[in-house]
Amino acid sequence: MEKTALVLVAFSLAVAMAMPLVHSTIGDPKEVDEWLHKIQHAKQKMTRFHFYLHDRVAGPNVTAMRVAQASITDKSPTLFGLAVMMDDPLTEGPELTSKQVGRAQGLYGLSGLNEMSVLIIMNLAFTSGEYNRSTLTILGRYGPSQTIQETPIVGGSGVFRLAHGIATSRIYSTNATNANVVIEFNVVAIHY
Repeated sequence: MEKTALVLVAFSLAVAMAMPLVHSTIGDPKEVDEWLHKIQHAKQKMTRFHFYLHDRVAGPNVTAMRVAQASITDKSPTLFGLAVMMDDPLTEGPELTSKQVGRAQGLYGLSGLNEMSVLIIMNLAFTSGEYNRSTLTILGRYGPSQTIQETPIVGGSGVFRLAHGIATSRIYSTNATNANVVIEFNVVAIHY
C-alpha cells in the first residue's frame, strides 16, 4: 500500500476510535433550529471571564509544540514561518496548580517577516462549571511589543453560540530558563 494511503487509513481508524470519546457541544439540527427561532426574541447577555493560560514549550508536561516552519525560520530574526500547536491549561489563578477551568487549544504562528507578529487561532474550551463543553473562538494578531494584547472573539459553541466579544491579555510571568509563559486573560463575551 502506498504511504499516503496508509496515512489516510491510520487517520480514519484514529477518528473512528476517538468518535465515541468526544462529547460534542453541537446539538442535532432540529434542536439548533429551535434554538435559532427562540433567539429572535432573546436579549444578548454579557459574560466576563478572568483566567490564566499556561503555555509550556519546554520541560515536563509540554503543552505547546513546534509543528512546522519555513525554510527561512531559523535564519529569520522574527522566526517568520514558525507554527506551534497548543493545548494549554486555563486556570483560575496564576499557579499551574490552581483550579483548571478549561483548555486553550489551537495554533499560533510567527507571521511578521520584518517585525515580531503572532497570528493566534484558538478555542477556549471550558471544562467545568456552567460553561462545561462550551467554547469561545479567538482569531487575531498579537504584537509582542504591546504590553496589553487585544484580540476578537469570532464565535463559539454550546452556551456561546453566535458569540462575539473581546479578549485582552498580558504576560503575567515568563520563565527565563525554559521560555514557558503564563498569560493573564480578561474576556468579555456577548451571546444569547
